[in-house]
Amino acid sequence: MLAGSFSAKAYSFFDTVLWIACLNLLWLVFSLAGLGVLGVGPATAAAQILVRRRVRGEAAPLLRSFTVEYGRNFGRGNGLALPVLLAGAALALNWNYFSRSGDLLSQLMAAGAFVAAIFLVAVACHLFPMFARYELPLPQYLLMSSRFALRHLAGTAILLFVTAAVLFASQALPGLIPFFSVGAWLYVTGWLCDRFFTANDESVTGAAGDAAARDAAGTARPAVMAGAPAA
Repeated sequence: MLAGSFSAKAYSFFDTVLWIACLNLLWLVFSLAGLGVLGVGPATAAAQILVRRRVRGEAAPLLRSFTVEYGRNFGRGNGLALPVLLAGAALALNWNYFSRSGDLLSQLMAAGAFVAAIFLVAVACHLFPMFARYELPLPQYLLMSSRFALRHLAGTAILLFVTAAVLFASQALPGLIPFFSVGAWLYVTGWLCDRFFTANDESVTGAAGDAAARDAAGTARPAVMAGAPAA
């Protein structure tokens, strides 16, 4: 029994590793197909949609599904990614400019750009998993991702740690980049965000249920307490 359970877990693990490698390859190919700047957004959107399906246990042909979601979300994916890419480029240029100066004001500006870049990465970690899960007007995704990143700091810290770990591993072993780096980051952040969003939805639903129960109790309370003496 234990041997069978171990074999099943080992098969599931290696199947997931292979799936991540294929996802990584597809993301690179389709990003290049959009000349990089115009391909990153729809490729990331397609990847996160497929990550969520896999997390939910839905089986689908990876190549065909990725191709369909890439084409379907080409415009909206770029609508999400391009503002983030432009903001990231602006922050990088500002940090590079101010960090070269030795005066206090320039160093403060460089530090501010660095902090803003970290927050932008936190928003980006939530952005496409949120796109894969919820139907919102396009501008709302950036707003809601920013709010979620600020309100759930523990989860945001975990996502930033995962991002830093992937960057460190990719720098130490550049051979990971064409096979695992992006795919692993997409899968882990997508899996974590799906858990975070589920917990948040359950919390909101529970709070709404409690509020409804209090409202119902409030309507009944005057009849029960009608004979109570006034304070």
